[in-house]
Amino acid sequence: MKIAIINGPNLNLIGTRETDIYGLQSFDDYLTYLRTKYEGVEFSFFQSNIEGEIINELQRAGFESHGIILNPGGYTHTSVAIGDAVASIPTKVIEVHISNIMGREEFRKLSHVSAAAKGTISGLGLRGYELALQYFIE
Repeated sequence: MKIAIINGPNLNLIGTRETDIYGLQSFDDYLTYLRTKYEGVEFSFFQSNIEGEIINELQRAGFESHGIILNPGGYTHTSVAIGDAVASIPTKVIEVHISNIMGREEFRKLSHVSAAAKGTISGLGLRGYELALQYFIE
């Protein structure tokens, strides 16, 4: 099974930025944990701070993967184009947010991705990625 994990802007700083919201564990360490625990899953990982690169990766992975776990970061609330990319690919996408976006600033309550995603997991920390993965495995 091939699973793509795609992270958006500033998520390369997980473990060092706003640790009260995002925690102390780096995403690289978390990805190592996932790869070790789920040896039968072939993971691809992509992170970018650039909207167009995220769209390109969604289009690539959307025709090569069995599932996509997408955390669009701040683009969740601003990028119609990322939402359109999710709607344009055959692979199911689970939208994941480390923080509870509904409990944060008002502007974060809008997602341009949710309507096109199979589902959304928000507010469960990095564990949300594993829960999305379990959906695809089951």
